[in-house]
Amino acid sequence: MVFWRIFNKSIVKITIHTCIADIPAKDWNALVQDNNPFLRHEFLLALEQHHCVGKAFGWLPRHVALYEADALVAAMPLYEKYNSYGEFVFDHAWAEAYQQAGLAYFPKLISSIPYTPASGQRLLIAAERFEQLAPILLKTALEFAKQEKYSGLHFLFPLAEQQDWLQQQEQGFFARHDCQFHWHNQNYQCFDDFLAKLTAKKRKNIRQERRRVEKSGVQLRVLDGLTATETDWDHFAHFYLLTFEEKWGTPTLNAGFFKQVAQALPKQVVLVLADYQGKCIAGSLMFCSDTTLYGRHWGCTEYIDKLHFEACYYQGIEYCIQHEISLFEPGAQGEHKVARGFVPTLTRSSHWLTANPFQQAIERYVAHEQEAIADYMQGCRQHLPYK
Repeated sequence: MVFWRIFNKSIVKITIHTCIADIPAKDWNALVQDNNPFLRHEFLLALEQHHCVGKAFGWLPRHVALYEADALVAAMPLYEKYNSYGEFVFDHAWAEAYQQAGLAYFPKLISSIPYTPASGQRLLIAAERFEQLAPILLKTALEFAKQEKYSGLHFLFPLAEQQDWLQQQEQGFFARHDCQFHWHNQNYQCFDDFLAKLTAKKRKNIRQERRRVEKSGVQLRVLDGLTATETDWDHFAHFYLLTFEEKWGTPTLNAGFFKQVAQALPKQVVLVLADYQGKCIAGSLMFCSDTTLYGRHWGCTEYIDKLHFEACYYQGIEYCIQHEISLFEPGAQGEHKVARGFVPTLTRSSHWLTANPFQQAIERYVAHEQEAIADYMQGCRQHLPYK
């Protein structure tokens, strides 16, 4: 689908792409800030090529691309959704209300990264042209939603400045709040520098947890896309599958996806594998941008006490310190992270509904939600382990 706009006396072409391969990778990546791995063309392409998105899982690519003289100047990762799976901003109550009213909540449009509750651009535009092109990009997405009769348009986990901009638009966006737990690197030179910032009790607890893993006989390997082997990725894909099977979830990623991303973005992949008694028994997968480490997946075949904390959190903190990475986002939820140095952090999203018969009810809903999240974060702050 193609839209046309007149901008600065020139015709602007906007295309809705159903396959990101139709957009040149170099042009798309040039618009990505901070080398964010999840927004890179290679990551999104691997999702599509290995059928991690598509009809089977209810994520259909509808990426928006804005061209001037055939040059890509703005873009939006966008998906047509037939469920709420893999979004991490839960709207089941909204969908149920629509159903009870005899209305269709699905399909809807989601600007986000599938299965990834990590902050990032949702409007891919060079900073110096944002004010010029962002309104065109947003208007196109809204018109597309109306024209194709989607129930709404949702921006999940946008950068703070983009969330602020969306809320300033006169489109009636609802703002939803949630809480994650992030770790901040205070120019630590080593892990003990980080521990020195904690209270004696919390410092002792972390050392005991790490010592317990060390005494268990587990050997840890920290790999990237260059050093991890095909067998390593097969092991991790198995761990990933087991995690979802045990939690009654739906595994959407696969070994082919992991291997392709590792090959395409070798220096942005951090794979921690645990070997025990001659076998690989567990692993965690993280990704990094220029400034941020993102924790994503974990799985194991054998339980070793405290190994999850070591592989998913402490190894990530060590990595950030060694590579001078300023922020560690380990994923959604998990207030147990507070005792390990992660601080409550507000996450937000913007939601627009095409035809909304529940305006006042949703306004009350999001207001109460914002209050509840604020109270929850305040409570968590009272248990921070820092001196």
